[in-house]
Amino acid sequence: MPLSLKIGRFRWSATWAMTLLTMAAVVLFLDLGRWQWHRALQKRAQAASFNAGGQAVTPLAGRTSAALARYAQVLLQGSYDGQHQFLLDNMSHAGQPGYQVLTPLQLADGRTVIVNRGWVAGTASRARLPNIDLDAAAPVTALGRLDDLPVAGIALGHVAPALDARWPKVTSFPTMADLAAALGRPLEPRQLLLDPGQPLGYARDWHPGGLGAARHLSYAVQWWAFAALALGLYGYLNWQKPPR
Repeated sequence: MPLSLKIGRFRWSATWAMTLLTMAAVVLFLDLGRWQWHRALQKRAQAASFNAGGQAVTPLAGRTSAALARYAQVLLQGSYDGQHQFLLDNMSHAGQPGYQVLTPLQLADGRTVIVNRGWVAGTASRARLPNIDLDAAAPVTALGRLDDLPVAGIALGHVAPALDARWPKVTSFPTMADLAAALGRPLEPRQLLLDPGQPLGYARDWHPGGLGAARHLSYAVQWWAFAALALGLYGYLNWQKPPR
């Protein structure tokens, strides 16, 4: 028996199938909007952490990089290993495709930190890699922010570096364990985003990755608008006009 309601000469009637389908759609749209809302709050908190991390230099000392806050600004001293670098594929800058250059930095205490020296444009042919040669004979001081490696949106985006003798190695959304396996030595769990004012780097415009808070908020409003539209159509399409 359908749901029905009579108001004067007008009658409203809806089948249970349409009612259940509409309610399911409304619940789904509301949940998606709520998820986007929470993502916006997370992005705001992430942006605040990023801004706070650049206010002071935190010494790494004997601590692991995972013990410090994400985006903490640290000053490292060591020597670059220019013979064993990685090109992080599928990275864009100002709308152009290219790579981010990941270079191991050997610290005085024996640990190795991956330093992201910034973005470099790709060549006309992917068979020819950009020139990222580095004279690493002298000790260097590297200032930057600690961050996690970027993560692929889908599992198919992950391509570990090849375990052969060729360098530099092209990789796509690797884990730090992937890079450590290719290098043959352990690595600190976080990379260092080299400060734009530091030498020996490429294009650097660091900011929290992914969509901004405003974009997530707009998506939340869109999903909630879909929920309202579904309810509106449900009500409107089931009104029965009185006979003339």
